[in-house]
Amino acid sequence: MRRTDRLFDIIQILRDGKLHRAQDIADRLEVSVRTIYRDMDTLAASGIPVEGERGLGYMVREAITLPPLTLTAEELEALNLGVAIVGEAADPELKAAAQSLADKIDAVLPVATVAEADAWKFAVYPFADAARGLSHMAVLRSAIKGRQKLHLAYRRIDGTLTHRTVRPLHMEYWGRVWTLTAWCEMRDDFRVFRIDLIEGASALPELFVDEPGKTLADYTAQP
Repeated sequence: MRRTDRLFDIIQILRDGKLHRAQDIADRLEVSVRTIYRDMDTLAASGIPVEGERGLGYMVREAITLPPLTLTAEELEALNLGVAIVGEAADPELKAAAQSLADKIDAVLPVATVAEADAWKFAVYPFADAARGLSHMAVLRSAIKGRQKLHLAYRRIDGTLTHRTVRPLHMEYWGRVWTLTAWCEMRDDFRVFRIDLIEGASALPELFVDEPGKTLADYTAQP
């Protein structure tokens, strides 16, 4: 597992607001406790409000605010795309400026920017990842609003290309990386997909309605 993917998984674990021992996280991710300590230092340095210390445990409790500016999901997406494009430019001064701007945004990004999100900024992914994922945003947003099933061509972390039919429920922003929470019909369970790993997304003619155990509320209520 790449370190960036492990950091993403740690955020998923901490998002419930509960205290988690480093040993428990290490066992779950099959790494050493020392590795988890280093990862927590990285997350804290990235601006994620991690509380706790070695030997006691870690949790994420308090959000970072950005008064008086509040961005909509669409405004943040546009800003993120612009920075991502400039960050890939050949001009070294522009690349440096894009990095500096992204760091400033990351340092004060409010959780409330994305409606109903339980996400915190995540400043460890390269700009190219964000640029790959943003091309699918329009289709994903439309399907969530229209409650329309999607066919996804999804490249797993190990490189395997899979094809899924999903019920898209919610998108979250992790500071340069977006994720899609969905009910996956292939797995008959909830799955969180990194949007930068989606290689194809197409809306299906089939709509869906809320069913017990398959809603966003059911997902967020999971322990």
